[in-house]
Amino acid sequence: MAPFNPIPLPISADVRPTLFVVVDTEEEFDWSAPLSRNATRVSAIRHVAKLQRLTEGYALKPTYVIDYPIVTSLEAVAIFGELVAGDRCSIGAHLHPWVNPPFREAVSPANSYGCNLAPDLERSKIATLKQAIGDRLGIDAVVYKAGRYGFGPSTARNLESLGFDVDLSVNPHMDFAADGGPSFAEMDARPYTFGCSRTLLGIPCSTGFIGAAHSAGRSLHDVASTPAGLKAHLPGILARLGVINKVMLSPEGFTFAEMRALARRLHDDGVRTFSLTLHSPSLAAGHTAYARTNAEVERLLTTIECFLEFFFTTLNGVAETPADFHRRVCGRLPLAGQVAS
Repeated sequence: MAPFNPIPLPISADVRPTLFVVVDTEEEFDWSAPLSRNATRVSAIRHVAKLQRLTEGYALKPTYVIDYPIVTSLEAVAIFGELVAGDRCSIGAHLHPWVNPPFREAVSPANSYGCNLAPDLERSKIATLKQAIGDRLGIDAVVYKAGRYGFGPSTARNLESLGFDVDLSVNPHMDFAADGGPSFAEMDARPYTFGCSRTLLGIPCSTGFIGAAHSAGRSLHDVASTPAGLKAHLPGILARLGVINKVMLSPEGFTFAEMRALARRLHDDGVRTFSLTLHSPSLAAGHTAYARTNAEVERLLTTIECFLEFFFTTLNGVAETPADFHRRVCGRLPLAGQVAS
């Protein structure tokens, strides 16, 4: 069950599809190692220029959701300050609780999901991050994405009270419960609204199923992902056979062919908002499993470029930032409804 009460956003299938590029802009750390408050290096941030050159060729402004180690880095602030001054990007907030003060919780996998913290502590961390972005970049951040997709009912309430307009945290069809996180298994890639006193917008990651059995995607993939199925490598076998494949619109771990197939499938199903996502450390070699070498970084960038070309030509898409989309769409909407308690 969804962790709050989203109201589907009505979007006509006649409109042109909209693409958002969202970059989880964060410190470098070993994703396979235990979390540490000391892992705060941000040397990869200087490689953001590679993505900027690519997206600007399509008149597209990326949304960099930045976390606390980024906004407290002089080098990162200089880079993003220049981009902001030139109106070449959009900035949002990205919470990694274990490196974001105040530090009142133990560092643990469960506590890496912001929604698992005491609501007042989650709020304090988000408020600290929002204030730091305002102080260092002169921006009132209104777009939020939880690190590790750690979004829940308390997050929804905190975002509303702190003046955010857009949440990008939900990853549909994904269940992080085994690691102590939330489940979005019941949700899909369509945008939604939420909020008690005003309308906030949720734009999920673009995750869905492709393959001959895509209509039975969730149930079939759940069976394949049981311990016995994983031991037999069923998800990979079914994907290679073209039966079912869960794909995210991201160059990290997915090919252009998979991303193109997902976009076509979602578009055929009436979805008109698409979020292409990646992590900033993947723009430099050696920081993530998706970009271990310079050749893999180039492959990642080529995958993005191929998808942009496909989206803006074959799908006749348009580019927008989540903040601009909210201003354009939600200004015409009534109150979304009450967040579940």
